[in-house]
Amino acid sequence: MHHVSFLQDLAVVMIVAAVVTIIFRQLKQPVVLGYILAGLIIGPHTPPFPLISDQHTIETLSELGVIFLMFALGLEFSLRKLTQVGVTALVAAAFEILFMVWVGYQLGLAFGWNTMDSVFLGAILSISSTTIIIKALEEIGKTRERFAQLIFGILIVEDILAILMIAMLSAFATTGELGIGEVAATVGRLSAFLGVLLVAGLILVPRLLNYVAKFKSNEMLLVTVTGLCFGVSLLAVKLGYSVALGAFLIGAIIAEARQIAQIEDLMHPVRDLFSAVFFVSIGLLIDPALLAQYWLPILVITLAVIVGKVLTCFFGTFIAGNDLKSSMRVGMGLAQIGEFSFIIAALGLSLKVTSGFLYPIAVAVSALTTLSTPYLIRSSDSAVGLLVRWMPPGLMASLNAYTEWVGGLSANRGRKSAGVFLRKWGWQIALNLLLIAAVFIAAVYFKDHGRDWAWVPEIPGGQNGWKGAIWLAAMVVSLPMIIAAVRKWQAFGMLVSEMSVSRAAGGERTPAIRAVISQTLFVAGCAGLVLYLLVLSSALLPSTNLLVVLAVVLAGTAVLLRRAFIRVHSKAQIALQQTLSEPPDQREVGVSGHGHGQVVEAPVLPPLLREAQLVMVQVIEGSPVAGKLIAEIQLRTLTGASIVGIERVAEGANVINPGVSEELKAGDTVLLLGTEGQIVEARRVFGG
Repeated sequence: MHHVSFLQDLAVVMIVAAVVTIIFRQLKQPVVLGYILAGLIIGPHTPPFPLISDQHTIETLSELGVIFLMFALGLEFSLRKLTQVGVTALVAAAFEILFMVWVGYQLGLAFGWNTMDSVFLGAILSISSTTIIIKALEEIGKTRERFAQLIFGILIVEDILAILMIAMLSAFATTGELGIGEVAATVGRLSAFLGVLLVAGLILVPRLLNYVAKFKSNEMLLVTVTGLCFGVSLLAVKLGYSVALGAFLIGAIIAEARQIAQIEDLMHPVRDLFSAVFFVSIGLLIDPALLAQYWLPILVITLAVIVGKVLTCFFGTFIAGNDLKSSMRVGMGLAQIGEFSFIIAALGLSLKVTSGFLYPIAVAVSALTTLSTPYLIRSSDSAVGLLVRWMPPGLMASLNAYTEWVGGLSANRGRKSAGVFLRKWGWQIALNLLLIAAVFIAAVYFKDHGRDWAWVPEIPGGQNGWKGAIWLAAMVVSLPMIIAAVRKWQAFGMLVSEMSVSRAAGGERTPAIRAVISQTLFVAGCAGLVLYLLVLSSALLPSTNLLVVLAVVLAGTAVLLRRAFIRVHSKAQIALQQTLSEPPDQREVGVSGHGHGQVVEAPVLPPLLREAQLVMVQVIEGSPVAGKLIAEIQLRTLTGASIVGIERVAEGANVINPGVSEELKAGDTVLLLGTEGQIVEARRVFGG
């Protein structure tokens, strides 16, 4: 009868959540708080009798909620945005997280808590709430202002660092210590996992979704996306990471697909449903008696979160080159904790390394900081005014000069095209080295466990032969990345030599000096690569005699199949670049949802009806829009005109009011709606 009990518990959760949603909407309060309160009301700790008391049910609901919440956050995360957030997001997020981790740790020790509770408290306080910030900005209509865009960028970086933090906390909770070696190993394994999953996912997943989308079935697309979500979450768990990590990563990968607008529409109700389940499940774990017992730490921690985050985010944003007003707005907009904090607190409970009081304290602090967030954002302009009036004129002039100076440095850096190439090649080399590390990590795992698998053939030579076979296989699989890294490093050295020695300085000896620099860098890079491979191979190397034989076989394979390896790597690189270079759909950082800059169709102010025109435009062969989705051409964002109909003569079909996932084909006749100026601009987009 367990299924009946589960159904009863789920029914109670959803009914109470629905009632609370209505009440809190009427009161114009954050619905998230209502969900948590609903969980508290129906939970096992609330008299006169608990409506839900099965701990297994609570854990199941919470796990499902985490998966879909993190998947939804991943969908709203864009790898393209990561390249656009710039120095501000990196500096402010890193500064905030490091400081708040230290503050939380010190507060925990001051309260007399143990080391593990203090460490987890620091992690809990370090991450701001995406959900709460987006909803607060949406309610006051500030989502499109500059400070809001900076906030969205900081949230993106925070999410990445939070994923790393979760992995490190898991390792710390298991071993009880986290030395430099353990940190390096944790970061290395996590980086390899992230690198392989992102590269493979960006190459394969968009193409899979393109194939599924051809059937024009929302059911097929929804089932496929949900299957990917659960599959990658399971993979992350099997590899020792959290379901939150897997769900977030596959969401970020799917966010780069052409069908993201359609997928978001399909996942939106699923996300809302399980987000409600997640936040209600948080309330189920709260013991009101513990809140009454720890009221002083709750108030102190709440004050520390608000003051600490306002100051750190303000300072980090300002030193990155932003003006005082934007910096203060950013600081006062990020002064709360939320969903990632709950996930970190739940991690401590699931690993049985933190005390029972830490989770309800985190929830209470989140509730109090959530209530303060809208008021802080609204009062940010007044705070800036007070700061400006209080500040001496000389100091104010110096701060403005600093802002202009940093802005000038950024502009100058952007003009150096050679530097752009160096950064690009540097990232490509680093990615190849990361993939090589992932191959060897998998090879070591296979070496330790593979001989017990029934389908693995017996390798002659015993353990020595087994290690030699695994090493050779790992090296052959890594050869495309090794060859690519060597070629990129050679080009890197040549460009550095060109930049470092001008003809004016070198005179007639310029080519010779450049050649020496280039060759020196190339040899040093190759030596470093060999050392890197030896370190990775340390657990796999067979006896010296066998290693020499295998090295000869490997060298012959590399010489004979070099061109094939280059082609394989080039095709993978092209596929990856195509995924990331496709124009984003017709969305802007916007105004709804609970991700970083929930992206929605950009609103356009409607012209007066008498100014509107309906014009037919032909999509000719070779047109810039042929073969693209309506979302990809961003017609409304670029011109203000809208596509309201498509006549597809070749198929004998008409599409009225097409969706953003509709593909424009050569031979289509498109019906455009807009003013005269908008239509002129739209014709240019169509190549007319």
